Amino acid sequence: MPYAFLKGSVIALFCWFIAGTCLAQNTIGIPDIVNYPRDVYNAGTQNRGIVQDRNGILYFANYQGLLSFDGNYWKIYPLPNKTVVRSVALGKDNRIYAGGQNDFGYFSPDRSGKLVFTSLKGLLSEKNNSFSDIWFIVPFGNDIFFMSREAIFQLNNRTITVYPAASEWRFLGGSNHRLIAQDGRNGLLEFRDGLWAPFIKESALPGNYLATCLFPFGTDSSFLGTVNTGFFVLANDKITPFHFAGPNPFVNERVLTAISVNKDWLAIGTNLDGTYIVNKQGEIIQNLSRKEGLQNNNVLMLFLDRNKNLWMGLDDGIDLVAYNNAIKHIYPEKLNEGLGYTSIIYNKELFVGTSNGLYSLPVDDQEDLSFLRGDFRSIPGTKGSTWGLCEINGSLLLGHHDGAFQIINDRLIPIDTSRAYWTFLPFSNVLPSTLVLGGNGVGIDLLRYSEGRFIPQGNLAGYASSSQFMAIDNNSTVWVAHPYRGVYRVDLTDRTHPKVKLYTEKNGLPSYLKNHLFKIRNHIVIATEKGVYEYNPGQDVFELSSYFKGFFGERNIRALKEDAAGNIWFIEDNSLGVIDFSGPKPETIFFPELNGKLVADYEHINPYDRYNILVGAEKGFYHINYAEYKKNRYPIGVRIRSVRAFGKSDTLLFGGYFGEVDDSLDQPVEAVYSISNKWNSLHFEYTSPLYAAQNSITYSYCLKGFDRDWSEWSKKTEKEYTNLPAGTYTFQVRSKSNLGNESPTGNYTFTILPPWYLTGWAYAVYALLLLGLMYLLYCWQRRIFREQQRKHEEEQARLQYLHQLEIDKSEKEIVKLKNEKLEAEIEHKNTELASTAMHLVQKGELLSNIREELMRMKKGNNGDGVAADEFKKMLRILGEENKMDKDWEQFAVHFDKVHSDFLQILKTAYPALSAHELKLCAYLRMNLSSKEIAQLENISVRGVEISRYRLRKKLRISTEINLFDFLMDLHGKGKGPTPGSV
Repeated sequence: MPYAFLKGSVIALFCWFIAGTCLAQNTIGIPDIVNYPRDVYNAGTQNRGIVQDRNGILYFANYQGLLSFDGNYWKIYPLPNKTVVRSVALGKDNRIYAGGQNDFGYFSPDRSGKLVFTSLKGLLSEKNNSFSDIWFIVPFGNDIFFMSREAIFQLNNRTITVYPAASEWRFLGGSNHRLIAQDGRNGLLEFRDGLWAPFIKESALPGNYLATCLFPFGTDSSFLGTVNTGFFVLANDKITPFHFAGPNPFVNERVLTAISVNKDWLAIGTNLDGTYIVNKQGEIIQNLSRKEGLQNNNVLMLFLDRNKNLWMGLDDGIDLVAYNNAIKHIYPEKLNEGLGYTSIIYNKELFVGTSNGLYSLPVDDQEDLSFLRGDFRSIPGTKGSTWGLCEINGSLLLGHHDGAFQIINDRLIPIDTSRAYWTFLPFSNVLPSTLVLGGNGVGIDLLRYSEGRFIPQGNLAGYASSSQFMAIDNNSTVWVAHPYRGVYRVDLTDRTHPKVKLYTEKNGLPSYLKNHLFKIRNHIVIATEKGVYEYNPGQDVFELSSYFKGFFGERNIRALKEDAAGNIWFIEDNSLGVIDFSGPKPETIFFPELNGKLVADYEHINPYDRYNILVGAEKGFYHINYAEYKKNRYPIGVRIRSVRAFGKSDTLLFGGYFGEVDDSLDQPVEAVYSISNKWNSLHFEYTSPLYAAQNSITYSYCLKGFDRDWSEWSKKTEKEYTNLPAGTYTFQVRSKSNLGNESPTGNYTFTILPPWYLTGWAYAVYALLLLGLMYLLYCWQRRIFREQQRKHEEEQARLQYLHQLEIDKSEKEIVKLKNEKLEAEIEHKNTELASTAMHLVQKGELLSNIREELMRMKKGNNGDGVAADEFKKMLRILGEENKMDKDWEQFAVHFDKVHSDFLQILKTAYPALSAHELKLCAYLRMNLSSKEIAQLENISVRGVEISRYRLRKKLRISTEINLFDFLMDLHGKGKGPTPGSV
């Protein structure tokens, strides 16, 4: 009997273990888990309550205060008493309520939009003013209920009603329009008509339970979770246990939280084993723990945001599980993550090859393979890098670091283990192909297919390079891309003597490096760093593909793969994308969730069908349910979270809220503020709370009134403007997802006041100053005018004087010229007079000589009668000729004409002068010497000197005065200014 009992116990224990093991198996697809450790959000360790406002902002009850997160920025708002925030809730008044230690209240934005805490403790009487932590806050109707162990506080408007505990309050929650509390002595109570009454009489609850969560389980039922005594369903005024399909995995677990994930699934958070996903039938769907990527297994709070992302408030940190995302992670070996190189579905098995080896998992009829349950099995003998999996002639071939293998019933059948193999290709389009090409590290091997086996036939002659990228065109030509030599064309028309040609940049390729070869739409294409190239057989060169240029331009394309629907999957740089041809026009969709997570140089894309796309990653594989991904076009919003103005220092203008926390983001007119001109440089921060797809969001902004157009789309979440001129501006921002969803525009309007010197009163002062200045200017101008007039008059007088001087000078010049002309004429006349006088002198001398000669001849003739008469006659004629009186008169008249009536003036001045003396003065005026005068007067020089002496006496001049100078002065005084006297 003991033996039978022991045997039965062992069998039962074994069955329980097997069942538990099966239940513990996870789905192979793990949602993407994002960790937010303390050093990221910069606040306390524990995070309990979680809520989300209508604008998408999340709020956490954190050890150091109220913690908010908008997708890009974290912000902590401490309580005034610096205590722990235990609970948080949103009320119908759009305020966010928080409970701490011995305090509770609400956060509401101040005038600048920054959240500020208002305590409600002041509404309590002194008797109820001391209490412990507020563990639960539940909005119910228009009221807010706060629960501490000592009392429940009901807030209605500004009035608080206090409900003391019979022993101690342990739980408070609401479900299906019912407010339920747990009292340590009285159990579950329902709040009705202002009283706490017993909830249900018929109950399956154990005596030592502690409620931890309550939420709707159906239209008229609720799900109640306890810490360590199981789960219960509240329906039809009864409480019944919730049963699991197998053994209860929570028997030895402390359950701290639970929520509904969708209409069929629940999420249950535990103290030591992370979070379980359970359906309503009690089946364990998935367990998310530290092994799957959580920071720790102590889950204090669960929350499902509006986009169905699962948030976990942990004992130390916060985790986001993109549970509704169509992208999931597949780890063939969770504790030994390898690079994902290759995958294939063959004979109802999923094979995946990594840098660690080859793994397999049975496939059932699930549409989405990520929901397959179970653990991958390592294929024996495949440790190491698994490069390629190919199905050829109905057989599965493996290219491995250790050689080429055929896989039959999960066993390796060696084909060639002498070298590493990349991939395999059937030579014929008609299957089964008797000839198979095996690309390896040193060339191409020929494999003959016979009776289900692949037999090596040796290397392909003429080609001895690595063959990672191979394809066969329709002309029995093999194309091979080498990573650093170029592209080879191998003509197998004559297999014994194949023709091999190398194509490099000399043959149209942009470079001999980084060329990846693929067969797309029955064409051989080369993915390069400068676009996709195709072979031109007419010119035997490669050219940039006109077809693909419209999609890729000349960008760096690393991989191409065509799926069964004709869509073209590609990897650009390290980003996965697809050209989707299912719509009216091709659409390019990127998957930014995978940016930087793919395997460089060994990219792998396996588009099995529209529900299952497998992509090699740095850690295992990613699974994309493409059909679901395109459906998940979540509405996207944008929020301006802060506006700061800065000058010599900075100040917060806007903290992110125009009204209460849960109010609209539209800016009211009264919130359009005017900013001093000294704060005319502004810094804007903005975000879009689409948490699971943050790296897919781009932004575009425009400052209306300053920018001419919207900016280019970028991931930048801040913008700064400096030295803005005075005016009214509206900063506008919008966001867009990778699926093309675009948000409404977020706006913030503000006015920058003009500087003090451009304000109205400044303009008034300027007007007065201008008037004063104009008056001063007028006075100054009038003074200037008068001064200029005076100067003008002086200048006119000066100019007139100068003009007169010029006239006088001109006249003097004229007089001078006239005088010079007269002097020249006088000089000429004097010369003529002197010539005449000299002529007369010479004539007189000649006549005198002739007379003397005649007198001598007369005396020598001795008085001969006829001759004597003739001599007398001639002497008489000479005597008559000698009479100068008449000649003198003519000379005097001519002399006065030349010398301006000199003789008349002299007669007038000295009437006593004789005719002889006048004649002497005339000769002296002509500046004749005494000798010349003696000859003219026919007297001796002595006689002339005597005459001069007598003339001096009559003129009463001393001997020191020159007679010529005296006569000149006398002449000048008599007729006016003499020539040259001016």
